[in-house]
Amino acid sequence: MGVVVQKFGGTSVADAARINRAARRVALARSKGDDVVVVVSARGSLTDELIDLAREVCPDPPARELDALLSTGEQQSAALMAMALHRMGVAAESLAGMQIGILTDGVFTRARIESIDPTRVREVLGRGKVAIVAGFQGVDTEGNITTLGRGASDTTAVALAAALGADICEIYTDVDGVYTADPRIVPTARRIPVISYDEMLELASLGAGVLHSRSVEIGKKFGVPIHVRSSFTDAPGTMVVQEVEAMEKILVSGATATENEAKITLREVPDQPGIAAEVFDGVGRHNVVVDMIVQTPSRGGTTDLSFTVPKESMSEALAAAEEVGNRIGAAAVECDQNIAKVSVVGVGMRSHTGVAARMFRSLADAGVNIQMISTSEIKISCIIEGEKAHQALRAVHAAFGLDAEPAGT
Repeated sequence: MGVVVQKFGGTSVADAARINRAARRVALARSKGDDVVVVVSARGSLTDELIDLAREVCPDPPARELDALLSTGEQQSAALMAMALHRMGVAAESLAGMQIGILTDGVFTRARIESIDPTRVREVLGRGKVAIVAGFQGVDTEGNITTLGRGASDTTAVALAAALGADICEIYTDVDGVYTADPRIVPTARRIPVISYDEMLELASLGAGVLHSRSVEIGKKFGVPIHVRSSFTDAPGTMVVQEVEAMEKILVSGATATENEAKITLREVPDQPGIAAEVFDGVGRHNVVVDMIVQTPSRGGTTDLSFTVPKESMSEALAAAEEVGNRIGAAAVECDQNIAKVSVVGVGMRSHTGVAARMFRSLADAGVNIQMISTSEIKISCIIEGEKAHQALRAVHAAFGLDAEPAGT
């Protein structure tokens, strides 16, 4: 008997019919003799509705209370899923994050998991029941309810799979796998049958919304196979696994574009040791994750320092930059929300030349100007004008042959 973890996203449990459909998948897995743990998200748009309600009551709700409120969405889904299974004759028990030993740090609304004690889940499985877990949440050392960030039920599922030594973690969503690009923007995008953890991590962090990036980090660290599948069909989906040799033959696996970026620039800061450290120490104290950083060549003893952050962190990052800018004598602090980031990802980049040139040429031919560039062994990202995000994505997708089916299929 093995252990299977199944995660169902918000669209998969949006109403009674979909909850029952998901429950039938759970019952089928249980009928094969495996122990089954189910992780659920809040139904449909419930999380957004709760946020809107909170802001009607209080325009700037305390983060602690917001977490306490938002955690109820997943708890509703868990209880409803347990009821659906009960009706089908499958014994099940719903559990909130604090009941399954998910201990997090104390950063409300974007907490990180520090440890998991799966004893309670094992007890439920030991009694022959399906354990239904409310995703997206945990508890800190002071007993406060915390949430892990939007989309983080994936992280709950993969972390539980790792803690339980599960055979696989199945992520059920409204798409039938990971695509070479967002098919809503690039109609010629195709499904990727198998992708490496490293590639998936880059795609997730670059805006591919299929998987939460921290779930992929945990999957890679603990070797948890992740199967991204559709809740609505029996299509095979995409397997996320350790890199295999065949993957290196594919130059680029996917491309992304995200408009959820803002660029902050400190103008004419002193060009001397320690300035960058002071700037990013200040930003870090606000728990803001910085993405790309560019510093211009010195002019007259000063330089411009630009960095990008997620739009949801823009206010905190801008406040921190202005505070530091005043202290170090920056001429101005500017914020540009009209940007986007287009990226290509592939493990094959490590052993092929000319990848950057091909990407830059495709953007130039499409009339897209590049503002910032960031590279790694398996990724190239460019900051561009926001209005040209979709145009740029289609251009690079075609340039790397992602529109065509791979040889042998």
